[in-house]
Amino acid sequence: MKYSPKTVRCGLTTPLGPMTLAAHDTALVWAGFDGQKHAPDTNHWPTSAGHPVLRLACEQLQQYFASGRTEFDIPLDLDSGTVFQQSAWRSLLGIASGTTCSYAAISQHIGKPKAVRAVGGAIGRNPISIIVPCHRVVGSNGALTGYAGGIDRKIALLRIERSL
Repeated sequence: MKYSPKTVRCGLTTPLGPMTLAAHDTALVWAGFDGQKHAPDTNHWPTSAGHPVLRLACEQLQQYFASGRTEFDIPLDLDSGTVFQQSAWRSLLGIASGTTCSYAAISQHIGKPKAVRAVGGAIGRNPISIIVPCHRVVGSNGALTGYAGGIDRKIALLRIERSL
């Protein structure tokens, strides 16, 4: 994945473990649990807790974990992936809080009905956890399959949203 040389980061303590958030000048580019699969090496990005996008993201995520926020209003940059990945990630933004959607439905939505496994791979590399709600995607039979942050966190996030 490619990131701007102007990318900065901050840490966020959450009930589900520490997260790292990163942004460039105008948008959030990364939000993930520390140690999750497919995470970029964030150590070379300078720390900037005062960055306006990072402050906004931290505030809204804290509200989310307190069960007071169901939607996010943070500028996002999802350009770090391939065109296919970006289409899958953007599709996730249409899954409302408190609901789930299948990988097959996402495949249909992006016009690639036979690419269910590829969609799963793309969703697993979602660079902005929670805000771009990959945790709301389940198997066609409703099974709680993969989550880069760990299945226990996926379950906890769905419980916060009262989807479980």
